[in-house]
Amino acid sequence: MLFAENDRYAYVRSPLIETICQLRFPTILSIGSTEPAQFQEAIRADFPRYVARQEGQPPKVVNGKLEQTPPITNYNFISSDGRWKVNLTKDFIALSTLSYTRWEDFAQRLDKILALFIQIYQPAFFERIGLRYVNAFSRNRLGLEGELWDDLINAPFIGVLSEPDVDETKTSKCSLDVEVNLGEQRHMKLHAGPGLLGDGKKDPEPKFILDGDFSVVDKELPAARIAGDLDVLHDYAVRLFNATVSQELRDAMGPTPIG
Repeated sequence: MLFAENDRYAYVRSPLIETICQLRFPTILSIGSTEPAQFQEAIRADFPRYVARQEGQPPKVVNGKLEQTPPITNYNFISSDGRWKVNLTKDFIALSTLSYTRWEDFAQRLDKILALFIQIYQPAFFERIGLRYVNAFSRNRLGLEGELWDDLINAPFIGVLSEPDVDETKTSKCSLDVEVNLGEQRHMKLHAGPGLLGDGKKDPEPKFILDGDFSVVDKELPAARIAGDLDVLHDYAVRLFNATVSQELRDAMGPTPIG
């Protein structure tokens, strides 16, 4: 079963490269019209670096005609070490990190940021809660250079590479892309398969990418639901990870059970 096992582990050699939580809300025009100075001051101790970027948006069809959409200002608040970042636009707020350790720490940081955001901007409600985990398994880093993905990744996630007559070295592309309705307004969007990070420009080693994006979508999500919904989405993410990795791969990552 895909979501059967729910044991949690911390890994000495974790494959996790980025964790992102994004919450979308009805447009707040004041965020895009003036710089968020009050919000910056509230979080500046933890996120002292500041960058504002103009991001282009895809055109929209209006009355049968294609019209350009004005760019959106994305305000970036970054930790001193560059490993944590808050993104704020008129439509969403997000927390991301390259240094994820465990869920409780991430959730605590997110809770603090959201409390300040809600206090300052008072969104009427939220429309989408998203939690995304991007993993990249490196055989070289784990001392598994001689192993095939078939030995390390469970069959449902590697497609035809699980077949004994398919040569991994002669297969240029093999990926799994799935979108699943999990019920109760929850969804999973999954990409899994071998690939190169950054198109292989800095690192030519193919990694196995496991990119799981879990979300709750509703017309009106009250702030009081956020913590509970995120706990459920995190639980799905743990179960997906456990379903993907073989015992050999888990052992190579140096697991320690989390109680």
